[in-house]
Amino acid sequence: MRPLLTGLFLLSTVLPAAAETLPMPEGLVALNSAPGEALLMQSEANADYFDLAIHFTNQVHPAFCGPASIAMVLNALEVPRPASDMTLGLGLFDQENVFTPATEAVKPRAVIERAGLTLDELAGMFQAHSVSAEAVHAEDSALDDFRQTAIDSIEDGESFLLVNYLRSAIGQEKGGHISPLAAYDEDTDSFLILDVTRYKYPPVWVGAAALFDAMNTPDSDNDGRSRGYLVVSRQ
Repeated sequence: MRPLLTGLFLLSTVLPAAAETLPMPEGLVALNSAPGEALLMQSEANADYFDLAIHFTNQVHPAFCGPASIAMVLNALEVPRPASDMTLGLGLFDQENVFTPATEAVKPRAVIERAGLTLDELAGMFQAHSVSAEAVHAEDSALDDFRQTAIDSIEDGESFLLVNYLRSAIGQEKGGHISPLAAYDEDTDSFLILDVTRYKYPPVWVGAAALFDAMNTPDSDNDGRSRGYLVVSRQ
């Protein structure tokens, strides 16, 4: 297990106080709490936490959980970055320059602002940036398969896994959501979601079974196909 102090400090600088977010549902554990930090310290798989934490970002639009997650993961993958006024010309991906003519062909930004992204559209957006993105609908998978795939991705140093799930299924306030996974704790069989809507919820630990069930829900914007997970890596 890698040292955690640097990663904990980095993420703590961007997390709001717990009182500023919505009440934490029963069964979830906030990262910015003593139990949440303890889970990270004891977690068996946490390599992706470090690469994601330094690029942790908050979505700037209610429907931009997908674009925010895309920016985080592209930066963590060290994909060559264009200049952007939003990041002071430092060459980082952000929620402006993730949109390109190629992504517009997948789903126009104006439509994403109204309807967000489905799992397959999220994969298409990544592929438009010339990275590999494999979408797995929960209805075509199983809990054990998801768990192992997620653990392998978190630890392999080459890929990142994003989840597309229904918030209300884990007790949070409504709607579909997208965010990356950053760690796994075997003792509690739980994953750390680096939630990109930190003005609503901090990153949270959620049980693997509960998370899988939240992904195995129909997405009305995708002809009723289930939500699921996405493994992204450099080609």
